[in-house]
Order: sequence, then structure tokens, then C-alpha cells
Amino acid sequence: MAMSGRRRFLTRVVAAAALAAGGRAAPGAGTARGADTARVAAARVAVIGGGFAGAACALELRALMDSLQVTLIDPTERYVTCPMSNEVLAGWRTLSSLTVTRAGLQRRGVRLVPDQAAAIDTRRRRIRLRAGGDVGYDRLVVAPGIRFLWGRPEGYTESAAASLPHAWQAGAQTEILAAQLKAMRPGGVVAISVPAGPMRCPPGPFERATLIAAFLARANPRSKVLIFDANNRFPQQDTFTSAWQALYPGMIEWIPVTRGGAVERVVPAERILMTADGAHSADVINIIPPQAPAALCPAAGLASDHGWCPVTAAGFESTLAPNVHVIGDASIADPMPKSASAAVAQARQCARAIVAAFGGEAATNQVMDSVCYSRLAPDRALAIRARFESAQGEIRKLEGAAAGDDANETSADEVRRAQQWYRQIVMQSFNAYHSEDS
Repeated sequence: MAMSGRRRFLTRVVAAAALAAGGRAAPGAGTARGADTARVAAARVAVIGGGFAGAACALELRALMDSLQVTLIDPTERYVTCPMSNEVLAGWRTLSSLTVTRAGLQRRGVRLVPDQAAAIDTRRRRIRLRAGGDVGYDRLVVAPGIRFLWGRPEGYTESAAASLPHAWQAGAQTEILAAQLKAMRPGGVVAISVPAGPMRCPPGPFERATLIAAFLARANPRSKVLIFDANNRFPQQDTFTSAWQALYPGMIEWIPVTRGGAVERVVPAERILMTADGAHSADVINIIPPQAPAALCPAAGLASDHGWCPVTAAGFESTLAPNVHVIGDASIADPMPKSASAAVAQARQCARAIVAAFGGEAATNQVMDSVCYSRLAPDRALAIRARFESAQGEIRKLEGAAAGDDANETSADEVRRAQQWYRQIVMQSFNAYHSEDS
């Protein structure tokens, strides 16, 4: 009787995994009965970075093939999620409600290495660890997230972030910004600087301005929020603007680049921003600096001249290094946004492509969904939905109702959907559960 498609696939995986590990296919590998399944355990996938992208990919790899050796390299024991972190500023959540551990990954058989990847030798397929030693791989997934380009704007150094927080990595920076908002003088001014170029969570600065206004409307109603933007447009601009006018009239002002919105220099000690329009002082200054992939990426030859990592559309494999995949914020996956939801969609597609490659198969392309939620008020939230597919060597955004249903709805239903989405994405990525505070 002919073998089923799944059995043929697993047979190819056995043979390919053995060869990838430097051995030969087991005798009888041409038949399912004779396959030496122990050889599959020799297939090694290493994942660098334990955020949404890396953790979700590790879990998906184990779900697709539990005999794979999957190693996740990340120095942090706990991870604070950026999604929903702006709600901490509004007083609607606590950081503890956004903090997950790695225990759920371990329960699924992912091997954890609590260290930082210092270098990648793509020729030898080895990862050097900062604390010493190295990790080998047959396939590598790089999901290191972003780094900040310090000194842009001029004067905004890493040490300056202690007084002018970016809060673009949730955790201690979020706490600094929240404390400054609470301590601000009556009628004070909050300034938010938005950079030009690709960045993590493009709608995030505008949700942040909204939730800061929500907090100040209760605690400091004569205060004002200024958004200095190095761009001329921002995501869902009409919806945000309408919400500001309805919910927080006169509190939020958006200043585009054409009106001097690009911050060129900061004077941290005096809390002054310098733009083409002159000097601006503020009581609380939130500088979101320009971003690029983690330094590991250019050092390993994974980044192109413009700084981000080019990948194939089908499996997010690097176009610059063999057997390496780059997912999440570090990759060039236009038109997909740099968001947690898009990162998880990429992670799952990448895992399918890796398992298929071990079996000598081509990756099966599936629709990748993305949704970004922006909270506007206790009973209102905005959803930005999109769907993507890989076709003819590129990622394409799917048009139509399925891609944008209720894209501009800001009802209480969207608040409930946002809370449900957060629980689901944390489970998908970390095999963990967190309840919402609000």
C-alpha cells in the first residue's frame, strides 16, 4: 500500500535531518517502517530572541515536530510585553499583568539558554555566547528585535533616557514615564517625539498620547500633550484625531514635520527640545528614538545597506546568509507592520518553512493575519486589521472585507476583542496566560 502524504513527508524529514547533522540516512529510510526516528532528534533549530517572534516560532516548531531540538537563546528570565504597556501610563494596568516567564516554553520541550548571542558564524553554523561557549544549529531563527540609534536626535544618549524616557521597551522605562506623569506640575506640558523611518508599532506613539491624555484628564486636566512628529501622516490619523476632539478636547496637539515637528536636538538637563521652529520646553519629555535591528544582525552580515534584514517572502529566510531566518521587527517584510501580531504570523510561517525544508519540501504559504489594537478610553479601542500572503516571491496585502472589517470601529466591543486578543497572543507565544487589569 502506498504511504500517506504525511508518512512520506516524515520519512524525508528523517533522512534530511540525519544529513543536516552530518550523518547518513538510516538504512531503510526510504520506507516509513524502516526509518530511524532517533535521527530526527539530530535536527537542531536555534532561536535567538525570546520576544513574541522568537518564542512563538520555538513553540510552533515543537508543535509541528516534537522530535526537533529547539533551543531558545535569551538572557532575560521574564519578558514584559510592549502590547498593552501604554495602558500602564493611564493607570489601567500594572507591569506585572504584562510580565511572562519562560516556564511555558520549557513545558513544551524548548531548551532555554539564559545568555546573549554575541556572534553568529553562518559558515560553521555556530552561535557564540557572551558568557562563553557556543550553540550549533542546522537552521537558525534570528528574532532579536530592535536597537535604538542613540544620538538621534542630538543629545539623546542612552544615559539621557533616565530623565527623558523612551519607554519603547516595556519595563523600567515605562515606570519612569508613569512616575513623571504623576509628579508633573498642574497645567504642565508633555512632549512626545516621533522619529521618521521604520519603527516598532507605528500607531503606538498616538495611542500613547491618547492614554496620557486619558490619565491627565482625571489627574491634571489643565495640562497638554504635544506630539512632535518627523512625518507628515500617521496610521489611522482621522480616527485618532476624531477621538481626541471628542474625548480630550484641546489637550492633544499634533505637530507634523512641515510645521517643525522633527526634533533635531535635546537638552536633557533643561528639558528642552530643538526643532526647525525653535526651542520648546516641556515638563515631561518622551523621546522615541530612530530604530534599527539589534547589532547582532549587521555584525553577522544579515542586514542590508539601509540597516534592516532582507528575507524571502515564503519562509522569511535571509537573502544574505544560508540556513538563517529573520523574523519580527528586524526583518524587511513590507507591507507587514512591525507589530507583535505580525511577528507571530511570521513566526508560524517561518516554522512551517523550516519543517518543510527538513523534509525536502517547499513551504506551504498560508494567509498571515495581523491586528493592532489602540486603546482610546476605558470603553473604546481602535483595531487596525490586515491580512497578507506570499505570492510570486513577495508579501502582498490582501484587500477586501476580510482584511479591514471594522477597521475604524472604536466601540466597547473592540475593547473586549483587544483583551481577548492579548490573552491569545500571549498563549500562542509563551504558552502562558495573563488576565487583564481593566
